[in-house]
Amino acid sequence: MHAIAVFALAGAVAFIAGCAAPASAPAAHAPTAASPSTSAELDALQAQVRETERAFAKTMADRDAAAFSTFIADEAVFFGRSGAIRGRAAVVAAWKPYFEGPKAPFAWAPDQVEVLPSGTLAISSGPVFAAGGEKVASFTSIWRREAPGVWRIVFDKGCNCP
Repeated sequence: MHAIAVFALAGAVAFIAGCAAPASAPAAHAPTAASPSTSAELDALQAQVRETERAFAKTMADRDAAAFSTFIADEAVFFGRSGAIRGRAAVVAAWKPYFEGPKAPFAWAPDQVEVLPSGTLAISSGPVFAAGGEKVASFTSIWRREAPGVWRIVFDKGCNCP
């Protein structure tokens, strides 16, 4: 009986130790010295993301798939009709048909942009318009700052919910 109690106690200790965070676990994200420290700096980053989203949308209007690809992070995930599309090359290949033909099949524009206080991630969202101009959907994109002034999409998802 004593051996069973010792095993049970040892098992409980091992379970609790396994559930506890290791001593070397990273702390919650704290802003770094390069993080924005004022609302004016965050506003400037929001403006960067808004302009980046507009430039990204312009690649569709300009029918420029090569420029489109430069806005996508290497490890990006775009959600399509048949599930997740992973990686820049796969996203560009999946979107290639949208760049065929003389006129863009749709357009989009950001109407909301927010940036984390760390200045490392941002979200943009807004309407998607059919070629005729009517609102047919909405989009949400998550952007990661990869260098000063350089934002790339890491997640993108549309919704057929105008």
